[in-house]
Amino acid sequence: MPSLVAERIESVKSGVIGAGAFGIAELVLSIARELATNVFPLGLPPVAIDLTLLISLAIGAVSGFLFGVTYRYVIRDDRNSHLNDGAVLAFGLVRGLALIEKNLNLSELLSLGGLVLQSIICFTIARLVLDLAIARKYLKPFL
Repeated sequence: MPSLVAERIESVKSGVIGAGAFGIAELVLSIARELATNVFPLGLPPVAIDLTLLISLAIGAVSGFLFGVTYRYVIRDDRNSHLNDGAVLAFGLVRGLALIEKNLNLSELLSLGGLVLQSIICFTIARLVLDLAIARKYLKPFL
């Protein structure tokens, strides 16, 4: 049986992998959304990253960290796709619906639905990266 310290190290590794994967996915999707909704002169976007985006990425990284740690415990050694999909959907819906609740305005419901979809996509990418890390033995599932 693995020691408590070894399990905690694996949990931190899971969290860091989840945070990194989620953060990168959110950054790419945020930039893509910005490019899709704004027309820039000469087709070039401004290079500045505003404080709102940095805060959003930091919150996303924390969400990804918590997802990574939790996902490791949820899947264990079991290969039940319902558990894997359910973890992604639960985290994605909670994060996305919280964003909608904060910005509840019925005229913007479609774009707010995009925030839910973005959260689910980011957690799905984090899940795939975690699954890859486990498959390549960089990370051990919880036993």
